[in-house]
Parts: sequence; C-alpha cells; structure tokens
Amino acid sequence: MGSVGEESGAVTPHESEEKTASTLKPPAQRLYGRQRGHPLRDRQQRLIDEALPRIRFPEDKASDPKAAFDTRPEQVWLEVGFGGGEHVLSQIEMHPSVGYIASEVFENGLCSLLAPLFPSREEATSPLPPLLRLWDDDARLLLQNLPEASLDRMFLMFPDPWPKKRHAKRRFVHPGNLPFVARALKPGAIWRVASDDPTYQAWVEEVMGNQDFFETAPPALERPEGWPPTRYEAKAIRAGRQPMYWTFVRK
Repeated sequence: MGSVGEESGAVTPHESEEKTASTLKPPAQRLYGRQRGHPLRDRQQRLIDEALPRIRFPEDKASDPKAAFDTRPEQVWLEVGFGGGEHVLSQIEMHPSVGYIASEVFENGLCSLLAPLFPSREEATSPLPPLLRLWDDDARLLLQNLPEASLDRMFLMFPDPWPKKRHAKRRFVHPGNLPFVARALKPGAIWRVASDDPTYQAWVEEVMGNQDFFETAPPALERPEGWPPTRYEAKAIRAGRQPMYWTFVRK
C-alpha cells in the first residue's frame, strides 16, 4: 500500500486489462512503497521524534476508538493515505465534533500535516488537536483491529495506483481488502474514493462492480460539494487528467 495518498502517474488502460480482479492474487501482506523520501530537515525530524508520538493513535485504544481522543467524539472518520494532509485539515475544520484518524506511512507526508499543527520549537509542548490522531503504520492493521461498525466515514483520496500489472495486488481498492473495510464501517456509512489515474479508475469500477458490501453509483466528474481539494487533484488537472469521485455506501 505504501503512501497510498500519493499519485505516481498514469499508464495506458490496456495494462489494467491484463490483470483483472477475478484473476488477481490476494492482497500483499506487507507494506509497500516509500516511507522516507529526501533526508529530513531538522524541523521535520523534530516533528517525527517529538510531535508524532504525542498525536499517534494508540494501538491499545483500537477496541474503543472514541477513547483515543481528548474528548469523546460523536463520530469517527478514517482517511487512508493522506498525502500532504490538506484534505485532513479541511475536514477537521469543517467537522469539529468528529474524531478523525489520519493514516499515512510516508514521513514527508506526516511532516506536511504535522507542521501547521505544531509551531517550531514547540513540537513537544504545543497543545494537541483534541479530535485528530495519526496512524503511521499500514491502515489495514488498524481496520482489522477496530470494532465492527465503528467508523462513520472513510476516505481514500488519489491513492497510489500501482499501475504495473504485477503490482495490482498492492492497490488498496482490492477484493481482499474490502471485507476489512466493510467490517469497520457502519451500515449507511460513506466511503469516498477519488482517482485521476485511468488504470485505477477502471480498476475501481471493476472491483466495486463485483462486490456485495457497498451500494455503488457512477462516479462524479466534478468534485462534489463537501470534498476539499488536494494538491494531487490540482496536479492531475494541470496535467490534463480527469479525476473521478466515487461515493460508496455500506449496505
């Protein structure tokens, strides 16, 4: 899965046709993708060493995720692979009563979200956002440990498409991952997925068209109201790619 919030470029549609969901291997059992890019600067290293441990979602609270926050939230939402973090920041501003778990393994992405939350030289002392926690491990591990029907909403925004056919098993939207996602979401909960990659778009349509966990509908071609923009969406539009936006509802 790796840094699932970071796009890695489009490929031609025929590559996805060579490996279909019906012939796909089980999802990868280990985490793929970069966890570190360029060497971290001093400020970034302080964010990882001092701020991240303070705001990390505690694994021992997975059985009662609402207990992980400073105040008990009305709902719990999960974003998988938050990339630069701007979608997370917009969502927590718009929904101040929601407990938000933001998942990302790429250290530079973690720093992008932590930087506006913790002033420089106050990484170890600045007050925590009361209803935001970060998960910096494989999101599938968290999903498997959360109680059944504990999430009210989930986001997968512009994930890494793993475009090569031999890497299809690494995609987060995968028949083998859907039971974990569906188990953690409440009936009626929404799962938002967005992608600008033609291979991944075709893949989402195929996988979600052959499952019984979610109600599906054709994707929107314009970002729906209430969907904050992301840097990856802007990059895709500048490059001439057409994003698609899906809303799946847990049956």
